Amino acid sequence: MKMRSVGLLGLLPFLVLVLGGGLIIGLVTAPGAWYAALNKPSFNPPGWVFGPAWTLLYILIAIAGWRLWRQGHRGLPMTLWWAQLALNFLWSPLFFSAHRVDLALVVVLLLLLTIVAFITVTWRQDRPAALLFLPYAAWVAFAMLLNGAIWRLN
Repeated sequence: MKMRSVGLLGLLPFLVLVLGGGLIIGLVTAPGAWYAALNKPSFNPPGWVFGPAWTLLYILIAIAGWRLWRQGHRGLPMTLWWAQLALNFLWSPLFFSAHRVDLALVVVLLLLLTIVAFITVTWRQDRPAALLFLPYAAWVAFAMLLNGAIWRLN
C-alpha cells in the first residue's frame, strides 16, 4: 500500500508540469483582437470549449507520462512523450503571439504525428497510456483541420 501512495505522489510533478505549463502558456498567449478579427470556419467551436477540453486532455497527458515513468520506460516512449509536450507548448505562441498560422499548422501536423507515434509505440508496452492519448489525437486532428481552415480563410 505504501508503494502505491508513493507512486501516486509521483503523478503530482507530471500534473504540475503539464497543467501548469498549459495554463501559463494559455494566459500569456490568450487570443485577443487579432484572433477575433480572423475569418473562421463554420465548425469553429465557441471559445468556452477550449479551456475544459484542454484541461481534461492535459490531465490525460500527465497520467500517460507518469505511467511510463513509473514503469521505467525511458527510451522512445518517453522521448515521444516529451516531444509531443514541446510541440503542444510551441503551438500557442506561434499562432496567437507570432500570428504565424502557417507555421502553427506545421507544428500541429508534427504534433499529431508524434501523438500517433506515441500511441503506436506504447500500445503493447502500456495500453492504458496509449488509450489515454486517443482523445488527444482526436482533438489535435480537429485542431489541425481548424488551423488549416483559418490559414486558408485568411
